[in-house]
Amino acid sequence: MHRALSSKWLNNALNIAERPARLELPVFLCPSLPTPSPASARLRVSSRHQRAPWRTTQTRCVHTPADSPAPAPTLPPTLPPTRPAVLAAPTKSLPAQCRGCGALSQTYHPQQPGYFDLGRKAVQKYLGIDASSHRPRLEDQVYENALRQLDPGALAAQGVDVQALTMGLLPAEGRPSSAPKKPLCDRCHYLIHNHTGESIYHPTLDSIHDTLLESPYKYNHVYHVLDAADFPMSLLPKISTLLDTMPLRSRNRRSRAGRFYRGQKTEISFVVTRADLLAPTKPQVDTLFPYLREVLRDALGRTGRDMRLGNLRAVSAKRSWWTKELKEDVWKRGGGGWMLGKANVGKSQLFEAVFPKGRMDWDPSKHQITVDMEAKAKDALTAPAERDNTRHDADTDADAAQDDLLDEYLLLPPAPTETQFPEMPVVSDLPGTTASPIRIPFGNGRGELIDLPGLARTGMENHVRKEHRQSLLMQDRIVPEQMTLKPGQSLLLGGMIRITPRVPAPVMLTYSFTPIKPHVTRTDKAIDIQGQTSEVRVDNIAVLGTGEKTRLAGSFELKWDVTKQRTGPLTRKDAVGLDVERLPYRVLSADILIEGVGWVEVVAQVRTYDLYRPRPSAQETETGPDTEPEAELSSMERLEAVAEDVSDKGRRRQPLPPVPTEQKAGEELNWPMVDVYSPEGKFVACRKPMNGWMLNKPLRTAASRRARPKKSMKGAKKAEKAEKRAANKARADEP
Repeated sequence: MHRALSSKWLNNALNIAERPARLELPVFLCPSLPTPSPASARLRVSSRHQRAPWRTTQTRCVHTPADSPAPAPTLPPTLPPTRPAVLAAPTKSLPAQCRGCGALSQTYHPQQPGYFDLGRKAVQKYLGIDASSHRPRLEDQVYENALRQLDPGALAAQGVDVQALTMGLLPAEGRPSSAPKKPLCDRCHYLIHNHTGESIYHPTLDSIHDTLLESPYKYNHVYHVLDAADFPMSLLPKISTLLDTMPLRSRNRRSRAGRFYRGQKTEISFVVTRADLLAPTKPQVDTLFPYLREVLRDALGRTGRDMRLGNLRAVSAKRSWWTKELKEDVWKRGGGGWMLGKANVGKSQLFEAVFPKGRMDWDPSKHQITVDMEAKAKDALTAPAERDNTRHDADTDADAAQDDLLDEYLLLPPAPTETQFPEMPVVSDLPGTTASPIRIPFGNGRGELIDLPGLARTGMENHVRKEHRQSLLMQDRIVPEQMTLKPGQSLLLGGMIRITPRVPAPVMLTYSFTPIKPHVTRTDKAIDIQGQTSEVRVDNIAVLGTGEKTRLAGSFELKWDVTKQRTGPLTRKDAVGLDVERLPYRVLSADILIEGVGWVEVVAQVRTYDLYRPRPSAQETETGPDTEPEAELSSMERLEAVAEDVSDKGRRRQPLPPVPTEQKAGEELNWPMVDVYSPEGKFVACRKPMNGWMLNKPLRTAASRRARPKKSMKGAKKAEKAEKRAANKARADEP
């Protein structure tokens, strides 16, 4: 009742009417549009027919609407009658930004980030107009009556802290109260508690580049966050644009470590997050560093061909792998630290793990050379705030100063007041949770860490039904099942992605490191299931109409040799120790990447002779080899020739051509190939195999080794059928 009245009273006082938004684009991403100033999002009064209940200055007033007076609540008989709850004037204004997503605060567009519902209890409590918190409760009255009946001397003799018990007897004005926590906007509130929400309009790389140029720091460091699930597909496609201002150091020993650009020095590091998805233990992930560096160098193309890439890290915020070392690097560097990456790669979770908290009281060394790292910042932001015992009043003044410095035409919002343990950004599975840059300073002005909005991906979730979109995110390490693809079969992932070996194809082994359920079936059935025209009951998570948009995403060759890793004791030095060149076969592999989902490891074993056999030319394929026509033979002559060949089969054997062991220059080998079909022919790539199956095999225990294999029922069924036939025959022979 009181919440409904207070909400109605606030709407009438503020003249806030829910009207449809005139702009389709969110106002927090379009600073140049003529929209109301963020300062207008704060509580203000603009009404013609109703007198303002309070002014902009902080004065307490009592206001009760005359048209709809609130009835006096019915109180229990045990409590004394109290005055009806009245709404006081707010002592604070809404924060300039939502601390969860970074969107500018507003009360006009309920469907956009940064919207605060003034009828929500958390918002009213922060503003200081929550009347329900000052009402006496029945439980408090019972507790106070029980305390008054006890003897303080007897309680003190038994060792009970009487002063702590009597804190509840103090009036509300005398009780110590902590400053209310800044509320979250409605979008962040629903993301945390209901797991519902809409993604933002993702910024472009040019806008991120312009935001970096607005940095107030002289020294900046960009942490390019990459997702381990689809590494390196989360690498920014136009990273060379940013590399103009952040050059990577080459292998040349005379190469410069960095340079200044427009009075700023900006460096870059690559951080592979969620590394616990690659292997079960930290030492196993450490062994993958050379592999990750080589794959990243290939993904950078010509730019990264001669780069050192010593700035590559693989961390896991979930299991605290290498996060402590990265946190110390953030602390030592100081200045501006920027979390950059695509949407839903784990930037906000990594932000919370590596942020240096509780270091405002650090004592710098006497011999340390300090540099003013905020030379371009305004004086109100650069000067440290005076800290005294009245922290609540200081925070209020700092928020007011921050609102005054807020410029709607700047891409980088002002930095908030520094605290020992600040509130971290909201972590959610929704891609695009962070709506605007979130700045959190640390170290008493030493630097700050900035969480940037995620750049857009190709949008695979748009082709998936809403109830299955959460299943696209790989949250835990996957132990895959080995599936066999025989000729004429295909692998389906969720009914929307199909992997088909190209004919002629050997038998292939597939390992799906994706949260989507794999399914092996005949190729003709797989085509119908993917096209959504089949009546077979197979899970298809795609929306209706996706089958018509299915296209060939690419044909990928299994051109990486993993014979030594998969042969076992034949090539191990402590066992047989054979060279790979002496083996009559090769094991080839490749990883098929699915953007934002995971990867599928495909392995095939082929004969060495078939692999290095020269391909027939197009002319030979059309006309055939040049051979002289054989003379016609009689039937008797043909039979004699066949008998002669059979009798001399063991003696006359033509020698096979020698098997080459090295590829000639410009010659293509007969690599096995797979065709991948996906919606619109997107979301798929290929990389060098990581051999994930060798690192994530199912755990074999002692009990599983001693388990007796299941007896085959094939012979028992045959014997049962034979007995039935014999019995039927015996009945038929009876007279």
